[in-house]
Amino acid sequence: MSEILDSGSAPFNGTDSRVNPHPAVTLYTRLRKSPYFWKSREHGVAAYSVYNHTYHPRHYGDPVSEYWSLLNDVTLWDVGVERQLQISGPQAFDFTNMLTPRDLTKCEVGQCKYAFITAADGGIINDPIILRVEENKFWLSLADSDVHLWAMGLAHAGGWDVTVEEVDVAPVQVQGPKAKGLMSDLFGPQILDMPYYYMQHHKLNGMDVVVSRTGYTGEIGYEIYLYNATQNAGRLWDTVWEAGQPHDLRVIGPCHIRRIEAGMLAYGCDITLKTNPLEVGYDYNWMVDLDQEADFVGKEALGRIREKGIDRLLVGVDIDGEPLGSYNDGSMIEPFPVSVGGGGHIGEVTSACNSPRLERNIGLAMVPFDLSEEGTSLSIHTPEGVRNGTVVQKPFFDPSKETPKD
Repeated sequence: MSEILDSGSAPFNGTDSRVNPHPAVTLYTRLRKSPYFWKSREHGVAAYSVYNHTYHPRHYGDPVSEYWSLLNDVTLWDVGVERQLQISGPQAFDFTNMLTPRDLTKCEVGQCKYAFITAADGGIINDPIILRVEENKFWLSLADSDVHLWAMGLAHAGGWDVTVEEVDVAPVQVQGPKAKGLMSDLFGPQILDMPYYYMQHHKLNGMDVVVSRTGYTGEIGYEIYLYNATQNAGRLWDTVWEAGQPHDLRVIGPCHIRRIEAGMLAYGCDITLKTNPLEVGYDYNWMVDLDQEADFVGKEALGRIREKGIDRLLVGVDIDGEPLGSYNDGSMIEPFPVSVGGGGHIGEVTSACNSPRLERNIGLAMVPFDLSEEGTSLSIHTPEGVRNGTVVQKPFFDPSKETPKD
């Protein structure tokens, strides 16, 4: 039940994928394809990863060139791997509000919220964008973990009057400074009036879509969520691609250089079940509202953590030495251990890359709280040897995140 798919211009030679830059991809029926899989593949995917049990285009041959296209022009991303978990029914609001430490009474219909889904001990299960599509209908645009099963279990055990289901909706991202021009051509100039982290229902070339002012870049951007994606994905892709030609549209993979510059977290490395929101730098006034009247999973545990204080913190680090690469190219096969003063490992760099714009190596590192102050010196253990590191402010670029709000 599988086939071999040549993944790039170089032939597969049977070597380990860590040293072969163009490994073949074995397509199994147990792993899914995005509705846009074949369309995005037409643009020359050079590497895939697996995200939400789905093949995900990692890059198209030159991640640094893709980075510059994102910064200077406009880019199109196949993000059909972001499964849409729909929660609907009479108790949809109360149930969804119970899943997350964010207070969703502050989320209007037509608004989006970045949120954590937490476990009973406060650990992070997922960090979706929550879209309030209707009064009692929410979409959770999921990161890479099985929240569908978690939510189904909670709904059944608690006797909630809700329907929890994955719906045939799949997004693409349109990101970069020329995104506004492209989106205006697609939807009319009124699309530019939509505020940051809001959404609207639209028709595009006869297709029903939801457009949100969101993205995983720290740049100006939108996401287009397509209804009946299995049937309509090719038509949506071609519509956006054709409209994008006057704007220098380019298809790229997830730009980890830019998301690290922006201090954005990646599930599975920067955040996991073993991390809690306060440890990764998200304060209780924003992402975790312990003062809200409603209960939520992990509320008691997070309250105890607030009272006790945290033992470690995710910080920004500068890393000396030769360029580390673009993150996509294998520079982060494993987290880089961190030590101080020749001692044992006391933490790890969870994401790292070389920033072409900043002309230095940057990363995110989980370190003991008493070593989290800016200016603290660290030893970073890379595969090429030990390098000097320094704790610095994050985000590394545009710390107030004014760019995507423009």
